[in-house]
Amino acid sequence: MGEIINDKWINIDEAATYLGVKPVTVRGWIRKDKGIPAHKIGKQWKFKISELDNWVKSGKSAME
Repeated sequence: MGEIINDKWINIDEAATYLGVKPVTVRGWIRKDKGIPAHKIGKQWKFKISELDNWVKSGKSAME
């Protein structure tokens, strides 16, 4: 059941809150191609919580 909740689509503001950063930081990661698992849907960036968790766990979020 928890896995279904973690597969919810969220926007940039929600992703930033989830990761503990500001939305401008998330936009910067997308623009600088830091590997953040972002999906462009229409004109908006969307994220799956489970993919964000995997990205953080992989250590790629800490790479400069």
